[in-house]
Amino acid sequence: FLVLQVRLVMKAHSFVRENVPRVLSSVKDKSSTVPIPRISQYLYFLFAPTLIYRDSYPRNPTIRWSYVATKFAQVLGSLFYAYYIFVRLCIPQFPNISQEAFNLRGLVLCIFNSILPGVLIFFLVFFAFLHCWLNAFAEMLRFADRMFYK
Repeated sequence: FLVLQVRLVMKAHSFVRENVPRVLSSVKDKSSTVPIPRISQYLYFLFAPTLIYRDSYPRNPTIRWSYVATKFAQVLGSLFYAYYIFVRLCIPQFPNISQEAFNLRGLVLCIFNSILPGVLIFFLVFFAFLHCWLNAFAEMLRFADRMFYK
């Protein structure tokens, strides 16, 4: 939940940073219209896979539902593969860790035997969330700017 809160704080900061100067300059110029963004623009920004607020984003004309289904299937496949890694490579390293006396040699061996599964889990999380999940939601929102890695 902390990651989601950090994301929302970053989005709120971007929203305020982009809109406050426009509002202040229109008030300073005593303009008849104050450029206040609509609620729909803010809600779209909250769900769009970007951290930079704009009043409008490039949009695709249609939603490719087969692409969305493929990305969600890849997320599920990543979850099952992560479960397999935990069951086959991580859990056997710590069978009776709470019942044994502390042993530095055993601890070091467990840590070194867990490095490869940990790296595999890290790559799976990167692939599942930053590639599959964000691309699926970008497609459902018709968000055309897919520069997640830049």
